[in-house]
Amino acid sequence: MVIWIVGLSGAGKTTIGKAVYEKWRQLAPNTVLLDGDQLRQVFAHDNHKTDYSIEGRRINAQRAIGLCQLLDSQGINVVCCLLSIFEDHRQQNRNTLSRYFEVFVDVPMAELIARDDKGLYRGAVTGETKNVVGVDIPFDRPQSPDLVIENSHQLADIKAYAEQILEAAGVH
Repeated sequence: MVIWIVGLSGAGKTTIGKAVYEKWRQLAPNTVLLDGDQLRQVFAHDNHKTDYSIEGRRINAQRAIGLCQLLDSQGINVVCCLLSIFEDHRQQNRNTLSRYFEVFVDVPMAELIARDDKGLYRGAVTGETKNVVGVDIPFDRPQSPDLVIENSHQLADIKAYAEQILEAAGVH
């Protein structure tokens, strides 16, 4: 099974995904965590400006999908945290993975800008940074996620989110 956690940069995908992974791995040791930023490093797809263009993002996402398909075909559970800006990719997951559960971590843009630890959104709003999803690259909100997590709270209960996701995904 693949739990695919989607959301804009700073929404909390990785933090929530790690909590899901830790809980799930206690139940099923054949569980791995894949994070979009780490995948970019593994595939050396984070060194050029074009890596973050729409086409570069499509390539990175397709690699993540391929890796999820490989692991899924071998009976390995996956928690994948990725921007996942392409609806056709999310649909591909639904059509090719043995079990696919999509979680959209929804946070208003004003909150993302306020949380902006990396300065990503500030740079994009001022025009210093290009190819930022949600600013100059459109973000297609998932059309039919299996679960939406509203993570606009300053003191979010990450463990509760993880439990909610695993319960909704039917992981016992």
